[in-house]
Amino acid sequence: MSTSVGQARAALGARLRELRRDARLSGKSMAESCGWHPSKVSRIELGRQQPSEDDLLQWCRTTGSMMVYDDLVATLRNLQSMYLEWRRVVASGRAHRQRQSLEIEGRADHLRWFESWVVPGLLQTPDYARAILIECRKLVPGGRDDIEEAVAVRMTRQRILRSGGRRFAFIIGEAALHQVVGSAAIMAAQLQALIGHAANPRVDLSIVPLAAAAPIGSHGFAMFDRDSVMVETISAELTVTRPSEIAVYDDAFRAMHEIAEHGSAAVGILARIADEHERKHGAADS
Repeated sequence: MSTSVGQARAALGARLRELRRDARLSGKSMAESCGWHPSKVSRIELGRQQPSEDDLLQWCRTTGSMMVYDDLVATLRNLQSMYLEWRRVVASGRAHRQRQSLEIEGRADHLRWFESWVVPGLLQTPDYARAILIECRKLVPGGRDDIEEAVAVRMTRQRILRSGGRRFAFIIGEAALHQVVGSAAIMAAQLQALIGHAANPRVDLSIVPLAAAAPIGSHGFAMFDRDSVMVETISAELTVTRPSEIAVYDDAFRAMHEIAEHGSAAVGILARIADEHERKHGAADS
């Protein structure tokens, strides 16, 4: 789990410990008053267990601290928004999650996005996006069956690439271009689309070659101005807002940008690999 999530949970636990001590209650008496297992109080105070809103209500009632209950609930909800399991995210459907991305991306003036294994969502073709979403549904089942609607919304997201004064920087690992998503034909079309995006003056598109001495064998991430960073893991979505952590991602993006190929060199890589996929597609049809 991200440092920011762990630290936020620990800070909440420390605040609850202060309330208990101010009320002159031991951990054991606190647990007894709330009807909890004795270890629950220590787990919450040490940040090892996240309390529920009902837990906070009992805590405040027991310690006579109802005046701070609303603030504690707000802290808890902010912590919950930092780390969301995919099963919770997709419960309302994948199209709903795509609409949330529309709002998040629409608020940013400068979006920077690094991916090592997939093409960034804002640059995907409909067929590539559909193949990705189908695989995601296999990995994290549940929610509405709204893949086509989700693809349509993802394509709507691309409008911001062609309007307004926003700036975009995308760094893609070359491995993502070789990785076959859907089929060789889908990949060939996707890479041709990337060549088209590279011609957009608002878009800085660069490729990290396979032979590059990449300093970071990292997960992908998207940076929205200098306000937040979104990270997608296999099981969850993480939003980083702590300035010190954002600075680390900023340095990581700069480091990858320095070793990446840009302009015509990046387009050359895209064209070469697109041709490879075209040949594979032709061989499959023959």
